[in-house]
Amino acid sequence: MFDAARPMRFSLVRNRSPAYLMHVSGEFTVPAPRAAVFSALRDANSFVRFVEGVSDLKEIDPTHYQAMFETKIAYIKFRFAVTVEITRIEEPAEIEARIEGTPLGVVGRLTAKSLTRLEDAGEATKVTYSVESTLAGKLGSIGQPVLRAKARDMEKEFAKRLCAAFAPAPSEVR
Repeated sequence: MFDAARPMRFSLVRNRSPAYLMHVSGEFTVPAPRAAVFSALRDANSFVRFVEGVSDLKEIDPTHYQAMFETKIAYIKFRFAVTVEITRIEEPAEIEARIEGTPLGVVGRLTAKSLTRLEDAGEATKVTYSVESTLAGKLGSIGQPVLRAKARDMEKEFAKRLCAAFAPAPSEVR
């Protein structure tokens, strides 16, 4: 299960250009077999149910997707045109992807590389993830504490939704 007490690991570093490099990693457990969790994460239409703010998903081919992503960071609302490329798949253990996003109406850019690993944990699945992203423009200038808080919120919501998708249905009351 998702453990809110388990700390998420991340760092945010300003490099020489007007951009920030952010590394986010963590883990949680899903109450389902690894093959089922892998299938849910690999299927783009299933995956978007777990990420708040994603809409208009279009499959270009089996490894390339486009979508819109809308989120609020601090007091600023951002809408991104996002492209995702699945760069490596090792079923049922790993999925690696490259993500690029351009905020609409704001100068900036988001690029990220994500790696998700799945391990058997008894009858459940341990999900370990790592995302390294570069934030440029207005998004990158928001600041470390605000971006940390947003990353934490997104991770918690994703884990909650993924776990809920595999939760047993409540028994009917008779």
